[in-house]
This record gives sequence, C-alpha cells and structure tokens, in this order.
Amino acid sequence: MITRLRALATQWTAAVPVLAVVLLALTWGRDLPGPVVAVVTLVLAGAVLAAVHHAEVIAHRVGEPFGSLVLAVAVTIIEVALIVTLMADGGDKSATLARDTVFAAVMITCNGIVGICLLAGALRHRVAVFNPEGTGAALATVATLATLSLVLPTFTTSKRGPEFSTAQLTFAALASLVLYGLFVATQTMRHRDYFLPITRMGEVIDSEHAEGPSNRAALISVGLLGLALIGVVGLAKGVSPTIESGVENAGMPHAVVGVIIALLVLLPETIAALRATRRDRVQTSLNLALGSAMASIGLTIPAVAVASVWLSGPLVLGLGPTHMVLLALTVVVGTLTVVPGRATPLQGGVHLVVFAAYLELAVTP
Repeated sequence: MITRLRALATQWTAAVPVLAVVLLALTWGRDLPGPVVAVVTLVLAGAVLAAVHHAEVIAHRVGEPFGSLVLAVAVTIIEVALIVTLMADGGDKSATLARDTVFAAVMITCNGIVGICLLAGALRHRVAVFNPEGTGAALATVATLATLSLVLPTFTTSKRGPEFSTAQLTFAALASLVLYGLFVATQTMRHRDYFLPITRMGEVIDSEHAEGPSNRAALISVGLLGLALIGVVGLAKGVSPTIESGVENAGMPHAVVGVIIALLVLLPETIAALRATRRDRVQTSLNLALGSAMASIGLTIPAVAVASVWLSGPLVLGLGPTHMVLLALTVVVGTLTVVPGRATPLQGGVHLVVFAAYLELAVTP
C-alpha cells in the first residue's frame, strides 16, 4: 500500500508541471473567462506543491545549504523574468512594479516566512534553534541590499523623483551582484558550516541519515522543478488581470496586485520552509527565507537596470516613508531575533505582526 502511494505521488508530481506548462502555452496572452481562471488556479496550486516536492528531492541529493539555494535562485530568476515582462507591457503604470515586488518579497520572506517558521518551530520544539553567524550574515546582506536599492533613491538629487540616475543605477546593480555573489561563495564554500542546521546542543548536522535519491532522480527533479516554476509564475501572470480587476473593484491601491502575485510566487519557498521546520531544521527555513529576499534584490535590480535601456517609462525604486519605517523595523527586529541563536514563540509572533501591519498598510495606505 505504501509503495502504491509513493508511486502515485511520483506520478502526479511529474504530470502537474507538464500540465502547467501546456496550460500556460494555451492561455498565454489571452483574456480568460471565469471558469478557465478557476482551472488555472487549481493547476497553479498543484504546480506549487510539485515544485516543493522536487526542490526537496534536489536538496536531499545535494545537501544543505545547496538545496535551499537551488529553490531560492530558481524561483527568483523566473520571478525577475516576470517582472521585466510586466514592465515591458505595462507602460507608465508599471514604473513602481519592480520596487513594489521586491519590497513585497522582502517583507514576505523576512517577516512572513521567518515569523511563521519560528512560531511553528518554537511551538513544536519549545524553542527554535539556528546558527546566528550564518543567519546574521544573511540578514546583514539583505539589509544592505535593500537600503542601497530601495531607500537611497528617495534621497538622491541627481534625478527628479525617487529615481536613480544612470550612474547611480549602474552602481546599485553592480553592488547587488557583487554582494550576492560574495554571499553565495560564503554560504557554499568558505563558511558552509555556518548555514547548516544545528542540534539543541549547538552541534552542526552535516548530513541526513536517510539514503538520498539517485543522480538520475535528482536530474529529473531539476527539469521538473524548472517546468513547475515556469508554470507557477506564468500562470500567476495569466490570472493577474483578474486579480487587477478585483483589486480595482474593491477600491484598493494597485500595489496590492504586486503583493498578491509575490505571495503566489513565494508559495513554494513558504511550504518548503515549513516542512523543514517540522523536521526541526529551522536553519534550513531561514536559509530559504533570507536567501529568497537576497536573491530577489540581488537579481532583480541588475535585471531592471539592463531592461531600463529599452524601457521608455520611468523606473521608480525609492520607498515612501511608511515602507521605510517598516523596513527599518524589520531590520531591528530581525537583528534582535538572530543574535541569541534561539527563538521562542514571541519572536515568531513579533515578525508576523510586522508582516500583518505591512499587509494592512498595503490595502489601506
């Protein structure tokens, strides 16, 4: 019976990514009626679950922290492609799309995912334990990237409005790439042990006891993960007009669309992080959350810098006062959470309240 269930799980996780890409090809660039939107949403949810499954297969084969890095980078690369595509199609109203999406990703990962994982881990295991050296380094990198790319444009004077001049945008793009590359090298080579899960006694867990999948199975999962993520982001774009009309009819700001799409795109990382927390691997959850925030900034800003060469509209990156306060609060709370290397349900609850405040202010600014 167990063997049959495993075989069934393998079959649907292989079929759904292919189905998602086929459905994406059939619906791309078309106005979708209500029943089709419902079908697309169901397939989108299945593609999210399939992506998580294949990411876990890859993570089990290559080990940490490479496994969490694979999912974070894969999701972000396709997310960046979606942002650039929407900017090219959206005209002037997409001027703030990159800013809104990146900031939404930072708040979702640094407060939403981190908060729910710390809360779940602490409730399940009394306290959630992680390595403060690796997590602190990741948080510092996210804070630096966010400040350079999203805060400084509000205060620069070379160009009117919360925008970078060409030279400033070039510097921000290069700085983002350098910092992200340096972090990946630190995470995967020189100080890899800082980003591995630890026991209650602070001992590093360098490998899992269960036998890993074969090279062939891992390679198949790599291909299916790519298809699933393409399906997730592409189908999210397909249902975005329905989301936009719903947001507009509800009288909410247009930035809410970016928040909803970011929530959909980051669902695979959220589910993967929660599953890692259930296994008492909170460090893996934090790697996924902070790594996704870092990749979102470190890859999006260079991409939109290059895209701005042919995009005719303005590129607004600077945050407003409310969002800058939320970003500063996130950095302060995150620092106080990371320093002890242990978290109670209180720390998880604090992060979730900050995230809830962001959502509330996004709906009613």
